[in-house]
Amino acid sequence: TYTMRQKRSCPYVMLALENLRLYRDLKLRLKRSRRRPRGKKSRLRLKNELEMVIPENLNDTRSLRKRIAREAAFLIYTSQEKEYKQAKRKAAEILGVRILPSNREVADELDAIAEEIEGKARLKRLLRMRKEALEIMRCLEDYEPRLIGSVWRGTAHKNSDIDITVFSHDPRDVLKRIAKSNFKIIKVEENVIAEGEDKRSTFHIHLTLPSGDEAEIVVRDPRDRMKDEICEIYGDVIKGLSLIELKKILKSDPYRRFVPE
Repeated sequence: TYTMRQKRSCPYVMLALENLRLYRDLKLRLKRSRRRPRGKKSRLRLKNELEMVIPENLNDTRSLRKRIAREAAFLIYTSQEKEYKQAKRKAAEILGVRILPSNREVADELDAIAEEIEGKARLKRLLRMRKEALEIMRCLEDYEPRLIGSVWRGTAHKNSDIDITVFSHDPRDVLKRIAKSNFKIIKVEENVIAEGEDKRSTFHIHLTLPSGDEAEIVVRDPRDRMKDEICEIYGDVIKGLSLIELKKILKSDPYRRFVPE
């Protein structure tokens, strides 16, 4: 059973699928024609037909992926979904298709939606959150803090929080340090990561700030300090910003983005 929204998308979806079926059929016929003698004219005709189908098919597929990415981004922006994976699946279900865009495609659409809706207020929010991150990192300077996530990237929107990673053998030390500050701890949780026979824990400390913004401090094992972590959204290494680097950015280029081309 389709919703009205799905029904409106069906003609478009059917066109894309029809082009895909036609493309596959022509490819198969072209392959078979190579086995036949005196099939030169037939092969030439099939190649011409194939060239006519490919651009339309590719354009339809790209446009369809963009629509799904936009829908998934909207679900995330409106807090209907938190994770990219679930948002993409739900978006595909809403549109009645099985194609899933990449995380980067969804991130680009999410960025566009935030820009359209929030406008100049978005830059003000980014600057405020980076300054708040600086205060938190000063408080936790002994634990080698690094700013990561959307506030580091420069893609923060109204539902973003501040993500900071620190390194300590004992998360309780970090908790004590935060408790002495003006930051309010709202939740603490532990995640156990199994790596073969080795098990490691990460502590997640959630804060609420005077501005109403929220922050998440992830306490990691110092052994993880030199490990490169690949971003699931952009595919690059998550470098983040150290305390010194963040200070420099706020002075020289406070709205700078760290997003790969």
